[in-house]
Amino acid sequence: MTLETDGPLLSTPLTDLHRELGARLVPFAGYEMPVQFPAGIIAEHTHTREAAGLFDVSHMGQAYLIGPDHETTARALERIVPSDILNLKHGRQRYSVLLNGEGGIIDDLMVTRPVSEAEDGRLFLVVNASRKAVDYDFIRAALPDNVRLETIEDRALIAVQGPQAAAVVAAHAPEAAKLAFMAAAPMEFDGIACHVSRCGYTGEDGFELSVPAGAAEAIARALLADERVQPIGLGARDSLRLEAGLCLYGHDIDETTSPIEGAITFVLQKRRKEAGDFPGADRILSELDAGPKRLRVGLRPEGRAPAREGAEIRDTCGTVVGTVTSGGFAPTLGAPIAMGYVDAAHAAPGTALVLVVRGRELPATVADMPFVPQRYYRKPKS
Repeated sequence: MTLETDGPLLSTPLTDLHRELGARLVPFAGYEMPVQFPAGIIAEHTHTREAAGLFDVSHMGQAYLIGPDHETTARALERIVPSDILNLKHGRQRYSVLLNGEGGIIDDLMVTRPVSEAEDGRLFLVVNASRKAVDYDFIRAALPDNVRLETIEDRALIAVQGPQAAAVVAAHAPEAAKLAFMAAAPMEFDGIACHVSRCGYTGEDGFELSVPAGAAEAIARALLADERVQPIGLGARDSLRLEAGLCLYGHDIDETTSPIEGAITFVLQKRRKEAGDFPGADRILSELDAGPKRLRVGLRPEGRAPAREGAEIRDTCGTVVGTVTSGGFAPTLGAPIAMGYVDAAHAAPGTALVLVVRGRELPATVADMPFVPQRYYRKPKS
């Protein structure tokens, strides 16, 4: 996790509440954001795994892509993503990536098709805070004249994550409990109109609530009044997503990495692979067929010392074979973990490697991800 310090900082609708709760605020993606609360990062992390954590993610970019009908809007977005948006069902969302001409990832994003047929022609997008301006310019430049991008500046985004998240949110918005994983719908939270999706960035069951900016503090306070909920900062958000094996843009994926190298091949559905009509298709389909030259892998260092971003990865003969992109201590495991890119010959789980940390060589092993089992909600089969 990189903290940015240049330029004047923006606030979210929850910044005053963060201060009231004793948060340590830091610059992040141009915003003043809470990195931790008085309980501390490990306690916040553990609470999210055991109960429910509340995250302010209002710095993320929210926008609508609007066209005359779903097919037109979907095909417009498909010009720059490799996912099947055309066949996305009503009330469903999909994780995808914006691609440059070389098949590199400009950003990762969430795409949602509204439940209501009356809103067909609209797609709801959520993009990373640090990439908002880049993404919006890139998307607009790719659109046909009959499709437009409309940014949303008057809404906040609140995430509730953890095994108790469904019970907590359903106490205020009963319809939330009926959502399947990666589903979304409009509903009321204590009478306030919101857009709720069942997803998250922790590996746990959870929800993201897009809410009116003016109502964000009231909604956050209502959630925090529940003893099962605690406020969670960026520090625990980072350790949670790392345990879940999830990418952080600008670290684990960027404009040089392809979805195949990044081990997120699930962003390509069959129809798009067969058509090969997305940016960088030649490279991506070649890597999909023959395998990439390098691959994002999980790493389990021996001992207690964590390997941070930028640490050199060597094979057991001392040859440099890659670089760590994310790393830290995993509270759930009580041990350090990391992710990084290594050449394909050293990417198999169980491969012995060496991480260079502050000049010291630490033995490590390539590990399966996620490091901690994901517990996304799955509806019981009837």
